[in-house]
Amino acid sequence: MNLGSGNELLVSLIFGTIGMGYFAYGKKQANFLILGTGIALMVYPYFVPGLATMILSGLVLMIFPFVAARFF
Repeated sequence: MNLGSGNELLVSLIFGTIGMGYFAYGKKQANFLILGTGIALMVYPYFVPGLATMILSGLVLMIFPFVAARFF
């Protein structure tokens, strides 16, 4: 993760916080899909370069458990 841009740092902090919420909720409900998504939301900003890609990837990860629960 390139910390040269303050916007990237802010977006990674926001998605990391949302991921912590997903993780806590998934742990409380014993739902491993949401728990895993929370871990992914906390970790992925370290590996995704670029602000637009980071935002798009975070939004896809946030929506994934709800779409997967509907189909599986």
